[in-house]
Amino acid sequence: MPRLVACLIPGGQPFVDEMQRVWDAGDALLPIDQRLSADQQQRLIDRLGAEIVVEADGTRSHCAGWPVDDGDALVMATSGSTGDPKGVVLTHDAVAANAYATSAFLEVDPSRDRWLSCLPLSHVGGLSVVFRALLTGTQLEVHGAFDAEAVTDAAHRGATLASFVPTAMARIDTSPFRKILVGGSAIPPDRPANAVATYGMTETGSGVVYDRIPLDGVEIRIVDGEIQLRCPMLLRCYRDGSDPRTADGWYPTGDAGAFDDGLLQVFGRVGDMIITGGENVWPVAVERALEGARGVAASVVVGRPDPEWGQVVTVVVVPVAGEAPPELDDLRDLVKRTLPAYCAPQRLEVVDRLPTSAIGKVKRHEV
Repeated sequence: MPRLVACLIPGGQPFVDEMQRVWDAGDALLPIDQRLSADQQQRLIDRLGAEIVVEADGTRSHCAGWPVDDGDALVMATSGSTGDPKGVVLTHDAVAANAYATSAFLEVDPSRDRWLSCLPLSHVGGLSVVFRALLTGTQLEVHGAFDAEAVTDAAHRGATLASFVPTAMARIDTSPFRKILVGGSAIPPDRPANAVATYGMTETGSGVVYDRIPLDGVEIRIVDGEIQLRCPMLLRCYRDGSDPRTADGWYPTGDAGAFDDGLLQVFGRVGDMIITGGENVWPVAVERALEGARGVAASVVVGRPDPEWGQVVTVVVVPVAGEAPPELDDLRDLVKRTLPAYCAPQRLEVVDRLPTSAIGKVKRHEV
């Protein structure tokens, strides 16, 4: 029976070589986040049922896990150090569908292009770059973590394609790349011309909607305000055997959205909406309006309980180092330039840092 192999090898070519060995043996790979403690890593291995563990030095050990199905390629954990992670089971067919559809959209030429993978390989945003390159025969350079100097050097040595989160993109000159993919809810509206905004999740094996347009084979529908997807890139199931898809194959994403002139508009997680004085406010829209606010290094918008309004729109700000925090009235005026007045923040909170995931996404519900 095919086995699940947990990989503790840090990002880089040794990780890619191990993944190829696992696949050649007919097994499936479970990438383990290197940022987790040893105890957290072991709990993840036990919970998701790996039968073999490969250490950074290549040492292999056996565990009391359980098999995967024929055709399974990856089990990706949906969370890291907190909560109970789900193991998303992606088949080789799903991985290939994502790789080929992405390559078609970007018009990848394996003879001229080179992918750079510089996000953690325990997350689908980083690992998807690797399997796109392997499956299409495109050159590949793997860092496994973001380092601005190393990324800049790779671009000058010929890397033409890469995937980033917005915080990483803001730290480099992206112009040497032919195309870059940028995921996450807070994608800057004034992103570089060569940047493609992506929408997807672990359950879709990375992005499946590019610049608000579905990739080939991807269907989208809106049901009661929620985005649902149906496509060959979808997971087979979770590692516990549960299947989140509907009987006719649609995956409810938990994200709210709508169509705008035929293009997908994503508002954020269904549970993120702020209801203030009876008005609905989407935090992502307010965050976009606040892009570039003077004195703000990072910010996130949340709803705080309030006896009068139900919730009040609150902006939590990390000030630029060495500068005074922004004034609430200035932030309100900035938001009201593009959004209704009820969307303007009513409270300002100043913090030293925002909680983020391993790839730099703000954990809104921990703010």
